[in-house]
Amino acid sequence: MALGPFYVADKLRSGKGIRGTALLMRHGETAWNRVGRVMGHNPIELDEEGRAQVELAVPSARAIKPDLIISSPLPRAKQSAEIIAQGIGGITVTEDPDLEEVRYGRWEGMVFEDLIDDPEYVRYREHPLTWPTPGGETIAQVQERGMRAVRRAIEANPEKRILFVSHGDIIRTVLCHLIGSELQHFRRIRVDNATFSAVQIVGDFAEVKFMNLLPDPERAFVPPFKIPPRKPKLE
Repeated sequence: MALGPFYVADKLRSGKGIRGTALLMRHGETAWNRVGRVMGHNPIELDEEGRAQVELAVPSARAIKPDLIISSPLPRAKQSAEIIAQGIGGITVTEDPDLEEVRYGRWEGMVFEDLIDDPEYVRYREHPLTWPTPGGETIAQVQERGMRAVRRAIEANPEKRILFVSHGDIIRTVLCHLIGSELQHFRRIRVDNATFSAVQIVGDFAEVKFMNLLPDPERAFVPPFKIPPRKPKLE
C-alpha cells in the first residue's frame, strides 16, 4: 500500500494537543441565496425549499454521528442546526457568535450587478486578507474567529465529533487553515448549502475526511446563483 497512511497513522497516534473532529456544515439555501443577494448579518430565514434541502442532508448527518452541534446564531444557520438535531435524535444546539457570517456592512442586501464594479468591493476582491469589508472585517480576521470557535469547542470536548453549522466564507477560511492552504486561495473551495466537510484534528495536524459532501452530487456543477449576462460597454 502507499506510505501516506503510515504518516497519518503516526500523527493521529502520537500527536499532542487538542484532539477531535470538526464537522462543518453550511446552512440551507434561502431565497436570497438563489438570487445572489448578500445576506451578511440580515436575519434571513430558511424558506420551504431550504428546509427541504436540509432535511435531505439528515441521512448524511446520521451517518457521520456528531456528538454535539454548535451553530451561528443567525436564523438560517440555527434553523438548519435544529433540523439536523431533530433528525438525528434531539441533540441540543448551542450557539457561538464567532461562527456568524462575515460582516459585510453596506454591501448587505446588494446583488451581483450592484456590487461587482463597486470600487470598495474591487479592492476587497483583490486584497481580502488586508482590506476590510464595509462592516470592518478582513478575511484573515474572519478566519481567526472561525478557528477560535473550533479550537474552543474541541478543547472543551476532547475526542468528540462536533458539528459546526455556519456560513460559506467562514467554512472556506477554516478549511484553509486546517489543510495548511494559503488563505488567499479560500475562494477555490466550493461550499454548497446544506453540505458537510469533516476534518480530524490532533494538535497542529489535521486529516481531511471529506469536503462539501452533497446528498445530490449533481448540485456541485450548478452555479450557486444565476449570473446575469455582462452588459455591453458604451462606446
